[in-house]
Amino acid sequence: MYNKLQYISQGNTIEDQLRNIHHALDAGCDWIQMRFKNQTEKNCFLLAEEVKLLCEEYLANFIVNDNLYLAQQIAADGVHLGLSDMKIDEARAILGSEKIIGGTANTFEDIENHAKNGCNYIGLGPFRFTNTKEKLSPILGLSGYFEILQKMKKNKIEVPIYAIGGITLKDVNPLMETGIHGIAVSGIITESDEKKILIQQLNEKLYANVIV
Repeated sequence: MYNKLQYISQGNTIEDQLRNIHHALDAGCDWIQMRFKNQTEKNCFLLAEEVKLLCEEYLANFIVNDNLYLAQQIAADGVHLGLSDMKIDEARAILGSEKIIGGTANTFEDIENHAKNGCNYIGLGPFRFTNTKEKLSPILGLSGYFEILQKMKKNKIEVPIYAIGGITLKDVNPLMETGIHGIAVSGIITESDEKKILIQQLNEKLYANVIV
């Protein structure tokens, strides 16, 4: 099963991105989603090349945000697609069955659609307001996650759900109680001065009820 903690990269330059990703890997994060918005194709490719090498070195999963053709070109582990990006089934036809395809969702209907089309995991959010995303979908809050996860159970939809959007350490326990698989975070790790301790604390909460 997939790691319960995903780090979504931050940084406006290749250097910033690489520094933040390297720090996250160094601190014990083993799932990197490279998110590098409003950049040239060349810059995205240069960054992806470096991130792939880093992820291979740290034995971490490497997912490219939005850009399916870059994920294919660089032979990343997979791609994460937003609601306005390419459809999941089209992406699957291009990438094949072995690659990981994640999708963004804001409603139960989004999840139903993604699951039907072969999505491997879903980033469901936002949990609360976040500055990381420019066009924010309606806030879900704990009750939103609970309702959607209950609907999934009722409809026998089994796909790992990651909560996303302004999540803090104290949110993890109540979020996990809704039935989610894990969390996708960005700012909390990027801005932490004690990344190793933070990631250890996050993982302790995320894996608290997992029987080894």
